[in-house]
This record gives sequence, C-alpha cells and structure tokens, in this order.
Amino acid sequence: MEERSLKIYADKTFFTKITSTITKMLIPTKIGINGMLISMKRNNVLKAYEMLEESKEQDSSKKEALQKKYEDIFSLYLEAIDKHIMDSIYKKVKNDTATEFEKNALSQYYEVIHIKETEYLEYKYRKQKYLLELDYETIKELNKPKLMERYNPFYTAKMDSLYKGLLKHFSIKLADNLSYQNKDEIYEKIFKVLEEYITTILPLKMQNEPSATYQEIVEEYEKFENYTVGKLDQNEGIEKRMVLLAISRKLFTHSLPLIVAEQCYIKLLKDVRSLIVDTRILKKQEKAYALLIRLIEDYNIKLLATKIYWDKPTKREEYKTFWKNYQELEKIKNKKEYQKQKEILFIRADLKEVYQNENRYYKIIQFYKKKLVELGAMKELKNLCKSEGNYIGRKALCRK
Repeated sequence: MEERSLKIYADKTFFTKITSTITKMLIPTKIGINGMLISMKRNNVLKAYEMLEESKEQDSSKKEALQKKYEDIFSLYLEAIDKHIMDSIYKKVKNDTATEFEKNALSQYYEVIHIKETEYLEYKYRKQKYLLELDYETIKELNKPKLMERYNPFYTAKMDSLYKGLLKHFSIKLADNLSYQNKDEIYEKIFKVLEEYITTILPLKMQNEPSATYQEIVEEYEKFENYTVGKLDQNEGIEKRMVLLAISRKLFTHSLPLIVAEQCYIKLLKDVRSLIVDTRILKKQEKAYALLIRLIEDYNIKLLATKIYWDKPTKREEYKTFWKNYQELEKIKNKKEYQKQKEILFIRADLKEVYQNENRYYKIIQFYKKKLVELGAMKELKNLCKSEGNYIGRKALCRK
C-alpha cells in the first residue's frame, strides 16, 4: 500500500510538472500569435485610415465606401486587441506571471466591462478607448519611432471622436429627469473625461495639428499644468475644474453644449459657496472667496456673454444690465477702486441668484451681506423693537 501511495503521488507530481511546463510554453506562443495578429490588423487599419484621409477631396460615393471599409477593419483590429487580453493577459495573471502593468490592464478591463448591462453606450465608448490606449502603450514599449509617427494621427483622431462621444452622451443624460445625486455623478464623469482628454490627447493634437484654436488656449493650458503636480486641496480642485471648463469652451462647443457648460459652472458655484460657509479658518475662507470672485467673472464673461437663447426674457434683461455695469467699470482708473467695485457688482449679482432659495443659502447670504458692509456698499443699522416691555437690540443690513 505504501509503495502504491508513493507511486500515485510521484505520478501526480510528474504530470503536474508537465502540465505546468506546457502551459508556460503555450502562453508565450499565444502571446506571439496574438501579437502578430494585432500587428497585421494595426497595419490594415492604418492603411484604411490613410486612404480615407486622402479621399477627402474625392467624390462622396468613394468616400462612403472607404469609410465603411475603414470601420469594418477598425472593428477587426479592436477584436484582435480584445482577444489578446482574454487569451494572454488573463492567463498570465491567472498563472501569476503577469507584470504590474498587465495586472492593472486586466483590472481596468473589468471596470469597463461591468457597466455593459446598465450603461451600454458609455460602455461602447469606454471599451474602444481602453483597447486603443492599451495598444498605444504597447507601441511605446516597442520603441519604433516610425510606427509611432504613423500611428499618432490615427490614434489622436479616433480618441478625439471617442472623448467627444462620451461628452455628448453625458450632456444628453443631464437633460433627463435625474435625481440630485445622479446629476452629481454625471458632473464628476464630465470633469474626469475633460481632464483625461486635456492630459493625454490634447498634447498630441497640439503637436500633430498646429491650429489657431490651440494658440488661444495656451495660457489656460499652462494654468492647468500647474494643477497636475502634487495633492490638491478642495479649493485647488475647484480651480482646476474652472480651468477645464474654460478650455472646453474652445474645444468642445458641440459635444459639450453651452447649456451643459452652464450647468457645470453652476455646480462649481454651489461647491465654492459651500466651501466658504463650511470653512472655519479665516485665511482659507478668504482664499475660497477670492476663487468665488474669479469664478463669477468666468461664468458671466466667458459663458453668459456668449449665450444667445435665454429661457426667461427677464433673465436676459438682468444680464444686459449686469453687462452694462461691468463695462462701466472700465472707466475706473484706480486699480484698487476698480477691484472693489467689481467685487460689489459680482456679489450683488450672485446675491440675487441665492435669494431664489433663501432657506438653503441663508449662510452665504449672511456672508455676502457682511462683505458688502466691509466694501461700503451696505450699512449696518441697529434697530430697536419692543417685546413685553423690554427693548431688544437687533442688527439690520440695508443697501446704500
């Protein structure tokens, strides 16, 4: 019995070793085969893309045929990359032979896959984007400058369209009757997509496609770069998003319509108001207040000034009055006085907005009134009222 037991154990170990060896041999082979397939499909899609680009000057019927051919080849290319993940990376992770990059790649893959049933359109854009990013990283690892030079125009053009597709999808979702919490989730997704695009795709487009549009955003882009280093506090996080919106008004006029950008600005205004009233440290509160003034100026000058259609004519007339007063400020030569009058104009404009929901914004209303008193735009008066034979002092704020 002992001899038989030892024999079975020995056989099991022997076959386990053989299986393990064969698996290790097959996995690199599979990777090699998938790598060759991806390389072939990649070359095909690049040829199809280049032919499509050259056909811009040709008749429409030929362009349509080339467009269809390009889309079919592109689908096959993505399928090859997808197969590589399932056949190669998955097995390497399972056998504990994967690198950190491969482990992260598989983790991100499942993050994309899990939204397929609930958010199919978002899934479609995100999966294509993910697969392209994966192959782009692979090409960088190959260190083939000529291939990268050829791949970049295709990659930036396709990624540009996918990011714009995502933004358009989120813009449409905001128009739905969503709960407050769900809307906040969409805002987060919009800002995340904007940041990803400006971090990864915009530098490539600025390098490959010199354009007057990019020259217009250089200053804002340089501001954004300052927020990509180190950990940001809440105030800096809002500042970064304000810069993202400023850049988006130049790059995404169709995929992120003005009405959606306006809602994003309103969301940031709510965030910075909350930051002001929730902050107990005076220095941080003043920093948040300075940000609020800049945000109100951006919202009114960079967005509302370009607004053509207004839902309420009264709002349009109010803005005309605001704009007239803002232009009048240009006549003030003293810089300190100019800044003071600008603050007064902006606070009064925002005070009108928050008064529409006084119960919710009573704290910021009090803060605004105190600021107007400090700026000399309101007076603080002491009123006396009688209650059960006693006089009680009560402070009241009145506009000058």
